Amino acid sequence: MKVLILVLCGLALASANDQWEDFKKTYEKSYTNPEEELYRKSLFEDKLKFIAEHNKRYEQGLETYTVAVNKFADMTQEEVVSKMTGLKGPMPPKGRNIHKTSETPVAASWDWRDHGAVNPVKDQKQCGSCWAFSTTGSLEGVHQIATGNLVSLSEQDLVDCSRNWGNGGCNGGWPQMAFLYIMDIGGLNSESRYPYEAVDASCRHDTQDITATCKDYVDVATGDEKGLEDAIQNKGPISICIDASWGSFSSYSSGVYYEPKCSSKNLNHAVLAVGFGEEDGQEYYLVKNSWGESWGDQGYIKMAKNKDNHCGIASNACYPVV
Repeated sequence: MKVLILVLCGLALASANDQWEDFKKTYEKSYTNPEEELYRKSLFEDKLKFIAEHNKRYEQGLETYTVAVNKFADMTQEEVVSKMTGLKGPMPPKGRNIHKTSETPVAASWDWRDHGAVNPVKDQKQCGSCWAFSTTGSLEGVHQIATGNLVSLSEQDLVDCSRNWGNGGCNGGWPQMAFLYIMDIGGLNSESRYPYEAVDASCRHDTQDITATCKDYVDVATGDEKGLEDAIQNKGPISICIDASWGSFSSYSSGVYYEPKCSSKNLNHAVLAVGFGEEDGQEYYLVKNSWGESWGDQGYIKMAKNKDNHCGIASNACYPVV
């Protein structure tokens, strides 16, 4: 028996080592010294245990989604939240314009990708600029619906130039403040004109090269999932803000995400709702993240819908008027 245990432990150690080497190669990881690598490897091994335990519960029907190794597997959750989210300061007040739910029947499912209103997934990298990506994603979609032309807009324009409107570049911001900047400055530059750099830099906005404009923005009433559903279907991709504090979120792989510990008030990450549907009896919002296509389900996550405003998905939702 002791021999069998030793053999099994040896196989498990070899497997973990192999996975570690594969992880470093896949995500091009390098570390400053052996001590740093040893620490990162210990975090990675803890993540492997978490993934194995969670996915076992999924197989038993106790979870509605799976998790997997991704580029964050050698980071603490505190590091992920600090480097990869980006909502800072008090939530912008509601009341400017509140979305009015239409009388249009709600479809069983909706996906703005099928209508040409969603660009490929982008990557904010280690800069707290999620708010900028959520803003551009919504404006890109609404602009396409209005003009038939899908453009890629500059997040760096927002990062560098909207500080006077209450945003903090890589230190965080809010989509509503970004829309106010776009309104006041007369429009936003394109991605090609003003490429993303994932750092705070001096403002180089070109007022002579505007790609998309915004004349106002509309909020969805706080916690109003019916309003959010209606806005998604009838207005376009919607900027939303969520609680992304949990290791289950950063390790998400597939299925309908439901995290009992999620808060509907403590929002720290801005993303983009591009649709909704149902999977295995679970209603979901289809959400586009800004962590690259290697994260989640090719850059997307299905988040639980009509589950008491899960993770605050309807707490701070808004969209531009073009």
